[in-house]
Amino acid sequence: MALKITDECINCDVCEPECPNQAISMGPDIYVIDPARCTECVGHFDEPQCVQVCPVECIPKDEALPETEVQLMDKYHRLQADAQAQVKPNKLTEQA
Repeated sequence: MALKITDECINCDVCEPECPNQAISMGPDIYVIDPARCTECVGHFDEPQCVQVCPVECIPKDEALPETEVQLMDKYHRLQADAQAQVKPNKLTEQA
């Protein structure tokens, strides 16, 4: 399941750069996690990096969005394929 950031967030800015999927961004008041991009770091790390660095422990699993390890890995592969698809046209443009 994706993670979420609760109202206890103090906007310390440490979680955003740790996310390998760019799933964390500043919301209207606190940081937010895009569930379509959050893989709980599956495919990248053994543990969610944002959870590891959060000084106030405000990043729990979002129980409203249950996902299995297989689903998280599938999401990881999709995100990686999307990232590669965006890189390839740029390389072709640079060669022209």
